[in-house]
Amino acid sequence: MSLAPDTTATERSIGSASRAFLMGLALPAQPGFVVEENLDELEELARSTGMEVVGRSLQKRQVPDARTLIGRGKVVEIGRAAAELAADVVIFDDDLTPNQVKNLEGVIACAVIDRSALILELFVRQARTREARTQVELAKVEYDLPRLTRRWTHLSRQVGGVGVRGGEGETQLEADRRILRTRIKQLRRELLKIEQTRELHRRGRRGAPIVALAGYTNAGKSTLFNRFTRANARTENKLFATLDSKVRKGHLGGQRAVLFADTVGFIRKLPHHLVASFRSTLEELTQAEVVLHIVDVSHPRWREQMEVGEDVLADLGVEMSHVLPVFNKVDRCIDGPTPPEGGLAVSATTGEGIAALKAHLVERIGSDPLC
Repeated sequence: MSLAPDTTATERSIGSASRAFLMGLALPAQPGFVVEENLDELEELARSTGMEVVGRSLQKRQVPDARTLIGRGKVVEIGRAAAELAADVVIFDDDLTPNQVKNLEGVIACAVIDRSALILELFVRQARTREARTQVELAKVEYDLPRLTRRWTHLSRQVGGVGVRGGEGETQLEADRRILRTRIKQLRRELLKIEQTRELHRRGRRGAPIVALAGYTNAGKSTLFNRFTRANARTENKLFATLDSKVRKGHLGGQRAVLFADTVGFIRKLPHHLVASFRSTLEELTQAEVVLHIVDVSHPRWREQMEVGEDVLADLGVEMSHVLPVFNKVDRCIDGPTPPEGGLAVSATTGEGIAALKAHLVERIGSDPLC
């Protein structure tokens, strides 16, 4: 028996939404300018999915509203603004509960999603390899599971009987949840197999030093990776242009081969399901003799981005003594800023500073007792 869901605005693909309105919440512990910066990044994320951002708003509150996050009055205001601007979707910079989305869509006459849903949508679009697609699908299914409540408004009973799963019958919602839980188990088994294969590859590479590249999304990791390895990895001036972890052989000027690993970029408020799904990929960072923490020094908020990267590396258990800050895109800096002590300034695009970086790596790897 086939039952079609009563699809609400949120269940429609946000990929078809071309006009987006952004909404941020400023609490006392978080200054307004920080929320504005987060909205700037949210706008970049939206544009990376092909959306046109037509407006934005910021609400200051002492505490989040349990029903709508921003308060009923502000919801009405946003609903009017979105209608006037012909917005297809309102994107909140903070995570929303399923009930909050339901309450918001009861007032706002278009789809309502949160930052996590937008990031997951972007990852779905950008995933290329089997591993990346599996990791992203697992994260998305785990995100969707608790949000199935509103998908079925009729909740009609399926026909049940003796020997039929569900006893007297089960609601379509229950059946849908069961299907998703089964899919989660399948994806986890598939990821386990992929991880086992990755571990075999790691064992086969033992003896060769590994230099891993990490950092905020769009900091220039793949461009630098290409310069070291001539791998011709995909590069674009957009967030999360590539999600696939790559390991390639390269040289630092001598005869000794070095393995370079490019990893998925970091970003603020990365959905925890996504971090968990990509953890095996990011473990390349814990295996490396040197981790190059790539920082886009031309970005106005590069210090905050660097802190996000440091936090993620620490959470992954990376030894900070193995981390070398690399301040990229110095060719875009008018004043030519001097990087903090302990880091190297380069331009992956022009080649400026690359020779000094290679010499430093030769010194680091050559003196490493593990090599």
